[in-house]
Amino acid sequence: MYRPIDAAPMDAALLPVLVFFHGGGWVIGDLDTHDTLCRELANASGCAVIAVDYRLAPEQPFPAAFDDCVAATEWVRVHAVSLGLDPHRMAVGGDSAGGNLAAAVAIAQRDAGTPLAFQLLIYPATDQRGGTPSHVSNGQGYLLTTDTMNYYRDHYVSDPSDHLDWRASPVLCPDLTGLPAALVLTAGYDPLRDEGLYYAQRLSDSGCVTTYVCFERQIHGFILMGKVIDEAHSAVAFCAGELRRALTAPSAGT
Repeated sequence: MYRPIDAAPMDAALLPVLVFFHGGGWVIGDLDTHDTLCRELANASGCAVIAVDYRLAPEQPFPAAFDDCVAATEWVRVHAVSLGLDPHRMAVGGDSAGGNLAAAVAIAQRDAGTPLAFQLLIYPATDQRGGTPSHVSNGQGYLLTTDTMNYYRDHYVSDPSDHLDWRASPVLCPDLTGLPAALVLTAGYDPLRDEGLYYAQRLSDSGCVTTYVCFERQIHGFILMGKVIDEAHSAVAFCAGELRRALTAPSAGT
């Protein structure tokens, strides 16, 4: 768990919390790869961040990662107060595959009757079918390639029939009403750009308060590249600001 560097003592006030799922195509990535991002989000937003070390494919294919993320989110909710966290000011978030998982967890929490307060979706993968215009235009030459995406997808969701399951492809969920407010952030030269855009449009059309922003000059994964890409810091600051605005109001009784 990451607590903001200027946070009050745990027994003084309950902090809002972001449950974060790392990217890596459901195949790679771990707590260490996203340590810096989680620290930056915690310090800039004033929220605690709990990073989840979910099971990876191909050893544990779909829906193992989804199941782990749902279980972790519910564990945080149940134990929130003992951790100095506010269970009524919970968000989920993630980048790439982690954004996919965060979107699916938000749907699952709504269906379970324990809706979240916010969802932070950083260049999320939302449709396992692929084939969007940005898949075609950005599928080569911009770090994340079509071949790499297919490799990740085939290891995580090896059965093509599962591509239509909303737990794997949240944009295909038939009902997106009643979901928490969302920030969907994409990159202009990312093959996943249009998946994020289409999901943001569906959320908005379903009555979800949705902010969509595209960093037009950037590539997939840029938010982790702050040592060489200045706009990574702008993106982190934007995400943190949206988190802060969504989760600042103390819940009743705190």
